[in-house]
Amino acid sequence: MKGLTGKRLLVAGGARGIGAATARQLALEGAHVYVADLDADGATAVAREIQLAGGAAESGRYDLYAEYSIGDLISDVARILGGLDGVANVAADTSAALQGRDLDLLRMDVGVWEETLRANLIGTGLVIRYALPHLFEAGGGVIVNVTSDGSLAGEKVRVAYGASKAALNSLTRHVARTYGDRNVRANAVSPGAIMSETALATFDEKWQALLLGLMPLRRPGNPHGQPADIAQVISFLMSDDANWITGQVWSVNGGSMMRE
Repeated sequence: MKGLTGKRLLVAGGARGIGAATARQLALEGAHVYVADLDADGATAVAREIQLAGGAAESGRYDLYAEYSIGDLISDVARILGGLDGVANVAADTSAALQGRDLDLLRMDVGVWEETLRANLIGTGLVIRYALPHLFEAGGGVIVNVTSDGSLAGEKVRVAYGASKAALNSLTRHVARTYGDRNVRANAVSPGAIMSETALATFDEKWQALLLGLMPLRRPGNPHGQPADIAQVISFLMSDDANWITGQVWSVNGGSMMRE
């Protein structure tokens, strides 16, 4: 992919799953990656893995629920990397403690709305807000937000999660529209079912088979969507190969949902 060598990139939510795969892929393409996560040990492990493979990576901890933590993170990233050229926002609160309470509209506590929107929308929005001045200083940059096909499908449960990701799609387009004249691109990647570590721990074999049945695409030897599948699309959108793409939501789902 063109133009990633030497780029200073933050992967927010990079300790596992899609975030970790994205950090690895960006580093493989030659970027200097900062891996940030609430799980500091996990972020450090991913950065160390990249370093051992010959890549450039740093790591740090931040809390998506705390604005001061987000501001400190962006300051640290810009100082350590010598600036900032792009952000991949992968972090979200997908904990069982929260998602297990995210039911349908009639059965859900208002606190679930507040927690979900605080992390998935407001926290991500604050990462972008604090990052933008550094992108302007660099002469432009790129934001890629990870949303979800749950924002498009209208699920019977996880109403707050789906709404938060739909709002993040809108925020992505706002950034693209408002700051395009400063050479800032913004896109979203909307995964379908991905067999990350979290998903494998959550879904038993019966559920995995059910999810696989929704996929028209049959890929030999590796039928389920993997974190690396999403990471490759994120990396493309952050590269110069995608320098005329902005304000778009890319579904990556094996064909489980098809739309214009």
